[in-house]
Amino acid sequence: MKGELDCILLIDDDSTVNFLHQSLIHDQHLTKNLLIAETGEEALKLLNQSTVKPGIIFLDLNMPKMDGWEFIEAYQNLEIENKEDITIAMLSSSSNPADKAKAESIEVVAEFRQKPMNKAALFDILTTNFPELLEKVVLS
Repeated sequence: MKGELDCILLIDDDSTVNFLHQSLIHDQHLTKNLLIAETGEEALKLLNQSTVKPGIIFLDLNMPKMDGWEFIEAYQNLEIENKEDITIAMLSSSSNPADKAKAESIEVVAEFRQKPMNKAALFDILTTNFPELLEKVVLS
């Protein structure tokens, strides 16, 4: 990676949260390819069909039909190239400690954060998972 991720995928059924996260990501110039899926099923289809794979997936926990846990289960069974290079950050309005503990017990989940994500949370996620991008993030 040189300065930005090839792609970022937002998975959330809340259009307001998607708008806020999209604005935050665009303001930080982290990618030119931002994909948004409002359902887990739509996200799985994007992952199967897209030629550009996300460097990070921001995944909502509580969604109708397929929640974040069900998405993770289906994601783990996906046969896509370089899946091990994709970072998953779960974002949730849940303050239930059991949700955080469960997320931390799942190997493919790198982060569990409260939503909506702000610049400080984004900075923390990048510090841990993509330190080479830190020079691109401008905290104000």
